[in-house]
Amino acid sequence: MTRKKVKMAFITNDSARKATFKKRKKGLMKKVSELSTLCGIDSCAIVYSPYDSHPEVWPDGRGAHRVLAQFKRMPEMEQSKKMVNQESFIRHRITKAADQLKKLHKDNREKEITHLMYQCLTGKELQGLGVAELNDMGWLVDQNLKEIYKRIEGLKKAAGERDGVEEKPAAVVDGSMQRAALQQQWFTDEWMGNINPSDNEQGVGGSFAHGAGDEIIMQFNDGSNHAAAMWSNVFFP
Repeated sequence: MTRKKVKMAFITNDSARKATFKKRKKGLMKKVSELSTLCGIDSCAIVYSPYDSHPEVWPDGRGAHRVLAQFKRMPEMEQSKKMVNQESFIRHRITKAADQLKKLHKDNREKEITHLMYQCLTGKELQGLGVAELNDMGWLVDQNLKEIYKRIEGLKKAAGERDGVEEKPAAVVDGSMQRAALQQQWFTDEWMGNINPSDNEQGVGGSFAHGAGDEIIMQFNDGSNHAAAMWSNVFFP
């Protein structure tokens, strides 16, 4: 069985108010004792009431005087730093509840406009909507578009970084294929007789030279651009 929520208001009935006082005073003293024992702190409680001729003190008069003396030795600013009365405490509670209510209103409104936007996407007409609904829907659409553009830019950036890592090996392969094709073209021209025979007798200073028999000897790079283009760096970078 759940406990009934107590209304925070003055109890007008005398007998009920007295019974509540005794019960809650006992609970307060118990909580102060537990706080001091569990956390190892100095604490005291002094309760005045019209039902008792003397105030009730915890733990005792000497302990209460020690804690109060320690409190009075503190600077005045430190004494009132976290001090609250009933009015300030209630005002703080009201402000906090108002902020929570405002946040809930905003969340509910955003959910309503989101639901309305999805209905429009399924074919529902915008006729009959007020200016407030249209303005809120426009704001929500703008926010969604900003989020979409942000994600697109992030994906493009990630794809660009991957392409930058992969482009370098691709460029090496393309250059190697071009050089291989150039050498193949030279080889075909040599065997098909497209190269001037006089070029084959240039010796050391030329680009190519025949050796004995059918062997074809490629000359080392002598610094000329033609020789550098002919010599492949696929295996010899």
